[in-house]
Amino acid sequence: MPYLNGTSNFDKYPTTVVDGFSDQVFAGYDAIAHQLKRVAKPDAVIVIDTYVGVTEDVLDALVARLKPQTVIRSLDVFVDSVTMQAMLKRYITDDRVFGIAYTGEWSDFIDPVKLKAAQTQVAQAKGLTLIFGVGAHYITRGDVLVFADMTIWEIQMRYRNRKMTNFNANNAEEDGIRKFKRGYFIDWRLSNRSKVDLFDQFDFYLDTVWPDKPAMITRQAFENGLKQILHQPFRTVPFFDEGLWGGQWMKEVCDVEDKQRINYAWSYNLLFQENEVNLTYGTTRINIPGYTLQLRYPKLLIGEKGFARFGAEYPIRYDFLDTMEGGNLSLQVHPDTQYYQSQFGLPFTQDESYYFLDCAPTDTYMYLGLKTGAKREDVERDLKRAARGEIEFPAEQYVNKILVKKHDHRHIPAGTIHCSGANTMVLEISSAPCIFTFKLWDWGRVGLDGIPRPTHIDRGMKVVQWDKDTEWMNRTCAFEPVPIAHGKGWREERTGLQETEFIETRRVWTSVKIERETHHETHALHLVEGREALIESPTSAFKPFVIHFAESVCIPATIDRYTIRPIGESEGQEVGIIIGFVRF
Repeated sequence: MPYLNGTSNFDKYPTTVVDGFSDQVFAGYDAIAHQLKRVAKPDAVIVIDTYVGVTEDVLDALVARLKPQTVIRSLDVFVDSVTMQAMLKRYITDDRVFGIAYTGEWSDFIDPVKLKAAQTQVAQAKGLTLIFGVGAHYITRGDVLVFADMTIWEIQMRYRNRKMTNFNANNAEEDGIRKFKRGYFIDWRLSNRSKVDLFDQFDFYLDTVWPDKPAMITRQAFENGLKQILHQPFRTVPFFDEGLWGGQWMKEVCDVEDKQRINYAWSYNLLFQENEVNLTYGTTRINIPGYTLQLRYPKLLIGEKGFARFGAEYPIRYDFLDTMEGGNLSLQVHPDTQYYQSQFGLPFTQDESYYFLDCAPTDTYMYLGLKTGAKREDVERDLKRAARGEIEFPAEQYVNKILVKKHDHRHIPAGTIHCSGANTMVLEISSAPCIFTFKLWDWGRVGLDGIPRPTHIDRGMKVVQWDKDTEWMNRTCAFEPVPIAHGKGWREERTGLQETEFIETRRVWTSVKIERETHHETHALHLVEGREALIESPTSAFKPFVIHFAESVCIPATIDRYTIRPIGESEGQEVGIIIGFVRF
């Protein structure tokens, strides 16, 4: 089924060109080693502190070129794997999907006797010493400090494809869901705290996301690159993944055809906790995790009010759910904030909404909210019977099945049972946490790995809003857009979100140039209709930025005003833009 009238212009690898500093980029291990030799004395101590996921292939490549007299792996100063597993047992939990957020530091797991021995080895070493690994700076800051970063999506791919373990864990054969859980609740949080400690210390920033294209930049180039991207519109690098219920829309519209994949089920377009940004210095691209950007300059990204409310967390998430020529999503529910804090140790929940970018020409549906009269004991009984394979869960008996069409926007506050149906293309607009979905029923399917997909009926039953019925759903979650303002060639509508959710969304239809104010808080844009539009500064504060159909763009809080107008094939025609921001 064709989904575009022409060819795709979706940019899968967006990058921001950094002005200057091209002489402070060192591409390839030969150039990296040459620069380290140039700045280090023959008897210097070079420390390469790494984010989890950076492999020892990096160490091997540098040892071959630097030829150090002494090599120390930071892993050797940590407690052994069995001891660390025992220390983390409460946080890892026995649940396949959910853990508890660890709030400590890597230093909690360093053996003081081993640390002292390593420090003595450094003090007595002759010639060049190279220290490598997670938490390497605990041994010594050294004479030259390199921070080797890693993106969250690449870590997940390495869990899957390279049999990579979690940090200091003998779990190479463990399934990817459990590895992701330990990474999300423990490894990444520890590495993020360590990263923050290093921001004002490191001399060089090392990117090894693409194993065959390593690149290193100076801290000056790193700092200036981040500040430049945070004073202009920019995109994070989207990623795409397949799934049981996945569809065919993204293959064509986002130009991600891959003969190895049968479908694409979902994509993160604007989720700083997992996406990355790409900076180009001269001819070299540097991959910067979204976490790095938001942790280093959160106020520039989300504004003073946003930082005061959320800390260094970008609160808005845009992602895709593609069921075109696919199947229903799992029937699911998200926990409320109280449950989220008490059970997982994290600050805010995953309220969300579904914006329907496209729907098949036949009747299309989503499941949303409990039917009036649905009783907890009946729902729970039948869910558990379905989980045991005794029945097919009668979803339509308990959950509203509502017609949806292109450009509908439906709201899903925490505690609302929901899922999108087959033959829909959803832009999910939600708060930023990314894994807190309690699956209740998955239509009898097993995962791509052949293992039954996990359900979380007991958890789900505790967070469903049992007092919210069909009438509440129609009034609260499925209301029509509210006109806000209009003028010659444009109109603005409020599409949501529900009053308990903190994200406000406005949809603007325009065939002319319009101007928006941010009040120095971040805006998240998505082009929902039209081929392309141009984002400009009324005062030439940033370079013009083109947004194409289905792309998400971040307007950082440093920008107070911007304009949007249709261009190219869309010039003079009406385009549609969803603008998301936080209600204060």
